[in-house]
Amino acid sequence: MVEINPLAKPANLLEQLNAFEQLRGIETPALEWLIEKSEYAILPEGELFFEPGMVVDHMFMILEGEIGIRVRRGNSMKDFGSSKKGDISGVLPFSRMKTITAEGKVIKEVHFLSLHRDHFVEMVNVSYALTQALVAIMSTRIRDFSQSRFQDEKLMALGKLSAGLAHELNNPASAMVRSSEELYKRIHSTPDKFKSVINMKITTEQTDRVNEILFSRMENLNKIDLSLMEREEQLDELLDWLDDHDIEESDEVAETFVDFGISEDDLEKVSEIMAGQELGPIIRWLESTLSLEKLIGEIRESADRISGLIKAVKGYSHMDRGSSMEPTDVRDGIRSTVMMLKFKIKQKGIILDKTFSEDLPQVKAFVSELNQVWTNLIANAVDAMDQGGELKIKAYHERSSVCVEITDNGHGIPEDIQTRIFEPFFTTKAMDEGTGMGLDIVQKILNKHEASIDLNSVPGRTTFKVCIPILK
Repeated sequence: MVEINPLAKPANLLEQLNAFEQLRGIETPALEWLIEKSEYAILPEGELFFEPGMVVDHMFMILEGEIGIRVRRGNSMKDFGSSKKGDISGVLPFSRMKTITAEGKVIKEVHFLSLHRDHFVEMVNVSYALTQALVAIMSTRIRDFSQSRFQDEKLMALGKLSAGLAHELNNPASAMVRSSEELYKRIHSTPDKFKSVINMKITTEQTDRVNEILFSRMENLNKIDLSLMEREEQLDELLDWLDDHDIEESDEVAETFVDFGISEDDLEKVSEIMAGQELGPIIRWLESTLSLEKLIGEIRESADRISGLIKAVKGYSHMDRGSSMEPTDVRDGIRSTVMMLKFKIKQKGIILDKTFSEDLPQVKAFVSELNQVWTNLIANAVDAMDQGGELKIKAYHERSSVCVEITDNGHGIPEDIQTRIFEPFFTTKAMDEGTGMGLDIVQKILNKHEASIDLNSVPGRTTFKVCIPILK
């Protein structure tokens, strides 16, 4: 409480205290003792009565007027009600309150009595009934404050969860829109490419043999796991072959062919099948067909991820109604996550290096929730890097677990906050860029899977390591 100047006590204080609801039934000698030991003061409108962090040593009884109370919520102060005539507040008998966490400002001139806590021991001997009445006030105050705080936290959590969901849904929704636009352009160019192939007048046998190569490679969508060096080597080989055969748009064609595992040997087979005919139309038709397959796959995957996120939110809110765990290969979820975030990765010029063990055992998991883990960790890694950063994703078998490491070469996480990054609502991002829910959700999901997550971060290298028990 602020410094006050005690005034002479008015003659009607006993009458005023008898009007307090909380003191009803208290014997007159006890109230007279309370008046004798208390100090009387008046504070004008606009005066600060107490503020956060202030040491509190007095109980105060408001005789006239009103004090507006506000508490801090995030970066702003929120109205928490007021103390009016007949209210008793401040420190109370047996209370462990040391400092005030709220702000109180006089909104109507306040007349009050204040009693120092040094008199509480004597109070117990003077009047057990008075002490009991004041302890009851304290119990009610704790209950009301706890309930209000709980409601505030529920609303804050709901708001953060909604913001987090909107952020999570934005990735697949954006991917779906981009893929749809690209699909529209590709479809409109297909007739010309098809016409070029028709004009070649290839035989049924040639068509069947080319289709055999095409369909065998379509099955490789999202199943080609190459290191960065291996991918670059294959791209160089394909580009050399395409340029040697005067194929237009060779860069785009080579990128698509690498995604589906089409090799230089496959192109040689196509050349052999065409028996000296012009290869440009058939190669571009193959690339167009594979690109359409890829775009449709991306749209399907984005739609599935949106559905999965909605199911994950239902599971987050109603854990007992969630779907059952099922055997899963973590590589599938990581591949689909990378595909969904591909535009974000490409936009920042991020170099992606994936290394997956071939003999990786399955784990038992809620698949959609596990995908949410990969989405949060990979998206955070991308956000942490500057333009042209390097992202490494590694999956391997370690003892009785499948472990996934996600490493970025960003600025790193300062050591003094590394222990706080999994706290709900804690974020190092700007207010409009992060909700602080991502890593909290990650940890909750992994706890449910009896999995672990570890962080190792220094400037230039940050690694999150997730280990999930293998399927038994």
